[in-house]
Amino acid sequence: MLSYLPILLTVLLLGSCGKYNKILKSDDVDKKYAAALSYYEKEEYDKAGALLEDLMPLLKGRSEYERANFLYAYTKFYQHLYLESSFHFTSFGQTFPRSQYAEEAAFMNARSLTNESPSYNLDQQSTAQAMSALQEFMRRYPQSKYMAEANKVYDELSGKVEVKAFNSAKQYYKLTNYDPQYYKAAVVALENFRKSYPSSVYNEEAAYLRIDAQYNYAKESIESKQQERFAEVVTFYQAFIDAYPKSKFSRSAEQIYEATQQELEKLKKSQTVTATTTTNQ
Repeated sequence: MLSYLPILLTVLLLGSCGKYNKILKSDDVDKKYAAALSYYEKEEYDKAGALLEDLMPLLKGRSEYERANFLYAYTKFYQHLYLESSFHFTSFGQTFPRSQYAEEAAFMNARSLTNESPSYNLDQQSTAQAMSALQEFMRRYPQSKYMAEANKVYDELSGKVEVKAFNSAKQYYKLTNYDPQYYKAAVVALENFRKSYPSSVYNEEAAYLRIDAQYNYAKESIESKQQERFAEVVTFYQAFIDAYPKSKFSRSAEQIYEATQQELEKLKKSQTVTATTTTNQ
């Protein structure tokens, strides 16, 4: 019996394909539409989508036209063709702005773009597009049943963008290569991150890295600029201790502060010697 199983499966498959191709070539709009719905219910989205795509021009002016467009967008989504589903959900909303499906289509457009969002270490352009679509959805449908999910997804995307921004700022710190201008760029980038994300969980580390970057910036600078730049280290350190008195970076920050005080003391002595020598001459 088992030896006949592959043959039986092949016959059934061929019969199924033959039936589908026959429906696809049919001129019977009602029969084809019913088949499209049937394939959709059976989650055969490629077949349902092909039938709906073929049907939509023929359904214009009929009550089924609206739902056919809506389901067609879903067939793209379920096949993981998210850019296409985004396009078709957007198009649906523009074509049928008063549809009972308009709210869901707007949400599914945002979800499609969300599913296109890559991991945080890659370019986040599609993430920004998804966030924009979610904001627009929440603005248009503040009482939507999808609001809780929309907020959750938005927070997840926002967190991804935040991690990307922090790592980008941190990258300047890693690439310094003892060049004062790189250290300066790191200080600026870390400060810009803090301003852009004032509530970020990464601000503590960013504040510490800013101290370290400023210290190295001062140390690698010409002597005439060092006092001013080391003084900035002290300012950064005091702000850090005030904000994060129990930070895991406290000891390292304190060591940088102590080294800064030593550098400032050396500069003071050097200036005193220079002043004395100039007076004696």
